[in-house]
Amino acid sequence: MKVKELSDIIDGRVLTGEVGLETDVTGMYACDLLSWVMSHVNKGNAWITVHTHLNVAAVALLTEASCVIIPESISVEEATIKKAVQEGIVIISTKLSAYEICCRACKAGI
Repeated sequence: MKVKELSDIIDGRVLTGEVGLETDVTGMYACDLLSWVMSHVNKGNAWITVHTHLNVAAVALLTEASCVIIPESISVEEATIKKAVQEGIVIISTKLSAYEICCRACKAGI
């Protein structure tokens, strides 16, 4: 599945433009402890987190996550969005909870 397809499934809104939407999503990972994410996210995973600060873009880049998903319509800092755009990281916002995101992704075959 592509990032764009996942975004549609979770009623997402892409905050970072069109770059990266054709990247393959190989799995899902939900965690908010950045050091844990750095050692456990697999390349291509869509990462769900409530964090919105600048470090999110850095961790996503380091782990080669396919995208970052921010649940529950949490506002994302403008600096984070700008950095993500510069680095080619997709950030998706959705009103769904992390649980609901995972349920929809699982139902879709991820």
